[in-house]
Amino acid sequence: MSPVAKVSEFHREGNDWFCKTGLSSDITVVVDDVKFHLHKFPLVSKCGKLARMYEDSKSTDKQSLWTTVLEEFPGGADNFLIVARFCYGARVDITSKNLVSIHCAAEYLEMTNEYGEDNLISQVETFLHKHVLRNWKDCILALQSSSPVLKSAEKLQMIPKLMNAVSTMVCTDPSLFGWPMMMYGTLQSPGGSILWNGINTGARMRSSGSDWWYEDISYLSVDLFKRLIKTMETKGIRAESLAGAMMYYARKYLPGLGRWQSGTSDSSKSRRRVVSFSLAKASSPSSMPPLDQIALLETILSLLPEKRGRSFCKFLLGLLRVAFILGVDGNCVKKLEKRIGMQLELATLDNLLILNYSDSETLYNVDCVERIVRHFVSSLSSSSSQLPEFSPPSLDPVTSPSPAPLKKVAKLVDSYMAEVASDVNLKPDKMRSLAAALPESSRPLYDGLYRAFDIYFKEHPWLSDRDKEQLCNIMDYQRLSIDACAHASHNDRLPLRVVLQVLFFEQMHLRTALAGGLNVANTETAHAVTIPGGRTGQEIVQRDGWVTVVRQNQVLKVDMQKMRSRVGELEEEFQSIKQEMKKRVSKSSSSMSSPRLVKLGCKFLLPRASDAKNDTVQNSVSSTPRSATADHTLPRSSRHSKHRKSFSFFG
Repeated sequence: MSPVAKVSEFHREGNDWFCKTGLSSDITVVVDDVKFHLHKFPLVSKCGKLARMYEDSKSTDKQSLWTTVLEEFPGGADNFLIVARFCYGARVDITSKNLVSIHCAAEYLEMTNEYGEDNLISQVETFLHKHVLRNWKDCILALQSSSPVLKSAEKLQMIPKLMNAVSTMVCTDPSLFGWPMMMYGTLQSPGGSILWNGINTGARMRSSGSDWWYEDISYLSVDLFKRLIKTMETKGIRAESLAGAMMYYARKYLPGLGRWQSGTSDSSKSRRRVVSFSLAKASSPSSMPPLDQIALLETILSLLPEKRGRSFCKFLLGLLRVAFILGVDGNCVKKLEKRIGMQLELATLDNLLILNYSDSETLYNVDCVERIVRHFVSSLSSSSSQLPEFSPPSLDPVTSPSPAPLKKVAKLVDSYMAEVASDVNLKPDKMRSLAAALPESSRPLYDGLYRAFDIYFKEHPWLSDRDKEQLCNIMDYQRLSIDACAHASHNDRLPLRVVLQVLFFEQMHLRTALAGGLNVANTETAHAVTIPGGRTGQEIVQRDGWVTVVRQNQVLKVDMQKMRSRVGELEEEFQSIKQEMKKRVSKSSSSMSSPRLVKLGCKFLLPRASDAKNDTVQNSVSSTPRSATADHTLPRSSRHSKHRKSFSFFG
């Protein structure tokens, strides 16, 4: 029941309202099935609509009691009760909460000055311009209370007036409206509360940060919030401020988004919270009408500016996560994925780990990440797809310049693959497709991809060598670091062919490094000879360092020569033993059938031959590329004997 119902002149009996004036009622007005038993003169003298309806009814209806029904009356029966009291001369308190609805009702009943001096429309407009439009709190409360009569308020241009006033105040120092100028100075109690004429108001001091208005406008409905943001855009408010307001609004009403987007400092939270002390009693989140969260997400997405930023990208990934939870339309998901892909280098691994909320067997939504990566790659080739950054970048802290976007995304994708590789339901095709989504030039080193594959092989021991080789073929073995090559050469989870290729390129790296060191050392030595006597200390230190490198290389060279000679001797010995065995076999067939001779040959001669062969293969891998190529014909047992033990290179 409305508080106006407590006035003594009006009382309610069931679904009927009566006015005690000593005269019997001669008019009945029905609003939303509620009957008001009133009198013609007070209503007809103030309301042009009722006066015209009454004149029309006199020619057709001669009954003394006139009944009329007001269809779609703004504000319903409670609002009509306020208008009726005004018509009877009772005091009506116009506030920022009921301003819009009373104005709509007065316009509906045509309560202009033509039907009475200082009529209701005139009083409402005076209160609007003299009090509401000059005060931040009253504007927000008026907008919030306009939701039930929004259609009628649109026709009266009240909503645009209120939104223009709010937008202007956002661009203005908040100390210039709604509070005394001294509220930001020393006019406060010892406890920090604001004083008004020496009275403690209980409100805390507000900060004049650029985000002070976020909390207040978050109490508006989705439609009003959308219109207010667009109005602010026309006023020239910065895009980062508008994006911050939208992010704040979304975190407040979308499930889980605030938790994923946590990280706002306590000071900024308190800044936003203390602004709304004036609305704390008048409004609360529970007073908001039920929100259609899918419609809210789509509205926020349509309002977000076409900008890029670290915090902004994190927010978009949070929206994408919520979109999967709510099961929004596929077009909305595509738009989010595209916008994230256009700034993927600003994302982090934690935000990219989006769980799979569908019926898929995999834990993480790998397909979504792959689509985002492909959007990123396609955006690099199109200059029109490059998004501008927020200027100034107030949404993000100042950081050092980041590396090239493509290399940074490659590192991010490799880390993501290493994280999801432990999922036992993840198919090899998914891993291969995600790894191949980036071009080869994106990875200066393939250590991160090798680490992801190694974890995947460890968690999927049932994979065939063919599946493993198909995955490993994505890697460029020449771009593996020395440490990665050392780990791969002892990794029994890799197929034999992959290990041999890694060994080959490892030897190539060593040979190139050795040759490069010798060439540089020779150049430095020749340069040092041509330099006159006066050398600086830095040149001497540099020359001495190269001399040390040259000496070490010479020692390695001598050791390699010794190894070659030893291998040659073993090969000659092996050939002589082989010839000796053939001669003995041809001399006597009986000696071949002798168990003792066969046993002796197996015990003494064959191990010597095997050792010589292994040493020969080992030397050939480190000597020439041609002999290294021959390693592909080694039997499987040779590989297991050399590379059976697996070292933990990546920890």
